[in-house]
Amino acid sequence: MKQIAPGIPTAVRTTRRTAAHSATDFNTEVFGLKIHRVIFPLSILVVLALVLGALFDPPAAAAALENIRTATLKHLDWLIMIGGNVMVLFCIVLAISPYGKIRLGGKEAQPEFRTMSWFCMMFAAGMGVGLLYWGVAEPVAHYTAWFETPFNVAARTPEAAHAAMGATIFHWGFHPWAIYLTVAIVVGYFSYNKGLPFSLSSGLQPLLGKAHKGPIGHAVDTFTVVLTVFGLASSIGLGAMQATAGITHVLGLPNTIMHQMLFIAVVTLLAAISLWRGLDSALRLLSNVNMLLALLLFAIVVAGVGVMAFSSGVLNTTVDFGRYFIPLSNWIGRDDQAWYHGWTVFYWAWWCTWGPLVGVFVARVSKGRTLRQLVGVVLLAPTAVAILWFTAFGGGAIGNVASGTGALASGTMNVDMAIFHFLETLPMFGATSMLVVVLLVIFMVTSVNSGAMVVDSLAAGGDTDTPAVQRVIWLLLISIVTVILFVIGDNTALKAIQAGAVAMGPPFIALMLLLIVGFVKAIAKEPR
Repeated sequence: MKQIAPGIPTAVRTTRRTAAHSATDFNTEVFGLKIHRVIFPLSILVVLALVLGALFDPPAAAAALENIRTATLKHLDWLIMIGGNVMVLFCIVLAISPYGKIRLGGKEAQPEFRTMSWFCMMFAAGMGVGLLYWGVAEPVAHYTAWFETPFNVAARTPEAAHAAMGATIFHWGFHPWAIYLTVAIVVGYFSYNKGLPFSLSSGLQPLLGKAHKGPIGHAVDTFTVVLTVFGLASSIGLGAMQATAGITHVLGLPNTIMHQMLFIAVVTLLAAISLWRGLDSALRLLSNVNMLLALLLFAIVVAGVGVMAFSSGVLNTTVDFGRYFIPLSNWIGRDDQAWYHGWTVFYWAWWCTWGPLVGVFVARVSKGRTLRQLVGVVLLAPTAVAILWFTAFGGGAIGNVASGTGALASGTMNVDMAIFHFLETLPMFGATSMLVVVLLVIFMVTSVNSGAMVVDSLAAGGDTDTPAVQRVIWLLLISIVTVILFVIGDNTALKAIQAGAVAMGPPFIALMLLLIVGFVKAIAKEPR
């Protein structure tokens, strides 16, 4: 973490020292590493137990966890949907209320990063890989009924195109970022403004008092560590499958597990170098470079589909998002149960697996920002980017399908290959495909980098001042978990862990609702 400048007031430096002191109440040093005496070993044991359980009999583990996931999505859909909606409302109401003026770190705190770098780091950590993976696949899937359609509209019709774009932006707009933002607001406020450890359990202080440092708090932080580890591991696996699918397709090579292992090794090496160099230099640089490369790819695609067609598409997509937002937020009496559970409820649960990762990371890079600024940038800006991105890629791909152009027109859907099949219909296919692979690597590096940083902090009881080697160790552990699941358990074990991670969504939603209550109770004592 970047050191506080000498000009920062003493009160802010005192807050940082208090937080660090609180974080080490249960900490000890082992071989120079700062670890929490309860959270660290318990997290390792739970991760090890779940990995061994998945590998002991991968098909059986996958079937059992898939059944749990299915039951979760079916019977707890109301909790997941209500939780997502509440967090959107919480962020919006907070921004427009007088409490939106609260600044993380106190009134005199100054931002540590420029606004553009701040946004690039958050966006790269939160959704970069997902936009590449689903940028073409999801809108085309909704349009062609690859897995049903929103509200059961007839597939491959003009109405299906509008529903597809509206639903896609709904899935990638306000709701996921509200989940991340709620975590960031709670963790950032209690850490920077109240001097508590940098962990989710600190948000329980208004509800539990000093007991938030006891067994309940330890259980909460252990849960978030395990959730983040497996959310990252399954995402690395999915990224490896897409990247190698694209590389082998362009170069005409067989898509083997060795290529996937090589991708994971490259990501791990680059992330380790980045972690060693620190948040302020390497990660900021990677995030900025990645956004520039993403803009280049975006510009090439816009030119390929046509600027006029893209411009009218942006307007249509924005209207579709507004038109479908309320109906898609409803969970009562839905006729499209298969689509609703398979897409929206699954997405909300999946965003929860990234909630601690992105939310805590956003809090770490947002010191000096007001809560109103947080909501304005973290909630609105990514939604605007999603509209532009999905219009170019998804809208362009739907146009190809409607006109019978390209491999996607047949209706068969290989998610790993969707973006590459779309790029085949545009100029400069070889260059854009390699650009996608490079973006996948760097986006994955930034996500894994921030994830390892967050897991390390949580496992150290919320202490952000840990040795660089300790963060690298967590990175290696996450990568090893991914490789083990790939090599020994094949994709079956990886999907089992993914299903298990999704099943953790409802407990996380319940936790966040409690943290919102505690946060509201705390800020009610703040002067307006």
